[in-house]
Amino acid sequence: MVRIRGHVGDLAVDLSIEMDDHDWAQLARQMPAAQVTAAPSQPADKATVDPHWHEAQQLLRTAESMDGPQLLAELQALAGSAQMGKRLLVRLRHCAQVKVDSGADAPVYRWVD
Repeated sequence: MVRIRGHVGDLAVDLSIEMDDHDWAQLARQMPAAQVTAAPSQPADKATVDPHWHEAQQLLRTAESMDGPQLLAELQALAGSAQMGKRLLVRLRHCAQVKVDSGADAPVYRWVD
């Protein structure tokens, strides 16, 4: 899901767009090749690609539920950088054990078994 919030002139905009794998693939086909950077969906060695992945899962599993900004801050502290924290958040968003709900001000990440 992509959420767009902001203003168009004086009008407030809060738009949520849900896209499945087919929609993302179709969008990627329309992008110039230089702008498309697709990561493999199942890397051969996840520990090498992202050493904090299991810790990130455990963090949310233990908390059971956490709003997006708080989770991002925790992941950034865990990974040691904003960029790695954002990558972990994206991976959690697409993880089968995680459900993302729209909260009042931010998405809420919930661990589901």
